[in-house]
Amino acid sequence: MTRDDLIAMLREQTPACGPARDALIGGGDFVIWDGLVPANRHAGVFRARMRHSLKRGHTIDGLADSVDILKRAGEEPLRTGSIDAVDKSSVFTIFLNSTATVVMACCGGPRPTTMEAADAPE
Repeated sequence: MTRDDLIAMLREQTPACGPARDALIGGGDFVIWDGLVPANRHAGVFRARMRHSLKRGHTIDGLADSVDILKRAGEEPLRTGSIDAVDKSSVFTIFLNSTATVVMACCGGPRPTTMEAADAPE
């Protein structure tokens, strides 16, 4: 998969897709992993991540939408990937179909700016 392929696949699936696309256009790094995992397993993991981040006061763009999309996809096997902004200020998780030809969902955004924000107790 090329950078241009991934840019074209990031549309309006979730609110995080636009910023993720911008990170790629700006030269950010990306990786798509080979393994396949059922969408509903991702939904469970990311639902827990959403609860944890909300308790810490940290919002993750597109996370709730991504969880909904993943739940609806059920047992469909998905690939995951990551997009990292050039300056490392933002990071995004992407979920693609099994052939990595369609982005199903995307979540992420700015990294916490302080260790305090990242390590706040639950």
